[in-house]
Amino acid sequence: MNEFARPRKALGQNFLEDQNIVRNIVTSLHLSADDVVLEIGPGRGALTELLIKQCRLLHLVEFDKDLIQYWQTRAAAEFEPEKLRVHGGDILDFDLSTVLSASDRPIKVIGNLPYNISSPVLFHLAQYAANIERQVVMLQKEVVDRLVSPPGSKQYGRLSVMMQQRYSIERQFNVSPKSFNPAPKVDSAVAAFTPLIPSVYELDNRADFAELVKQAFSMRRKTLRNNLKGLLDSSEIEELGIDPSVRAETLTVEDFVVLANRYSEIT
Repeated sequence: MNEFARPRKALGQNFLEDQNIVRNIVTSLHLSADDVVLEIGPGRGALTELLIKQCRLLHLVEFDKDLIQYWQTRAAAEFEPEKLRVHGGDILDFDLSTVLSASDRPIKVIGNLPYNISSPVLFHLAQYAANIERQVVMLQKEVVDRLVSPPGSKQYGRLSVMMQQRYSIERQFNVSPKSFNPAPKVDSAVAAFTPLIPSVYELDNRADFAELVKQAFSMRRKTLRNNLKGLLDSSEIEELGIDPSVRAETLTVEDFVVLANRYSEIT
């Protein structure tokens, strides 16, 4: 790897170098030889080198212009287009339908996500969950704690509800800062997402659900009665068998779906 591939702090780059962790991440994706895989931010290729040997077609989405050039050069010299395709740009602007439309089956997604944009990336990927069989991503440990937390815990919040409505999420393992170059100042963890298809929490309107969950957690110490003003009043909440005097963090994902569907009915 050339000198240009040094980690760039401005891009939040921390390159994974622990080969045991690399193997464990790839193993968590449950690959078969016929899989189509999308890797987010291949960087120096720690995961890429293993992925390309185990799947049918690998798509790379890279933001760093030097690394884009590196992977495009390698793709042209070493691989057929049916094996490796390189997409330059920001994953938050990347239209996954360009990959999905060319695949005859749901794809798998993998990546070491930049921690400064990890939540927006998760929400972006969730738009395509119906066509993603499994996704395995490395995140800040604190984010994974929130993703898998149950109702009533301190970490349970908007991200927990929004993601658990769409996926079954499992923590795979934690990762020490020593596994990276440079070492980040936080601990990391790997999580596996399996879309709930069909969802056990059917929504009438996803935008209404997002709005209601966001408002419910807008002030964590306040009750549903206060936080949902303008969306649902106390009597409407009570009619659904939910106590309006409780805080949002005590509700299950199903409770939020029931509230959101009621809100959709009256708007």
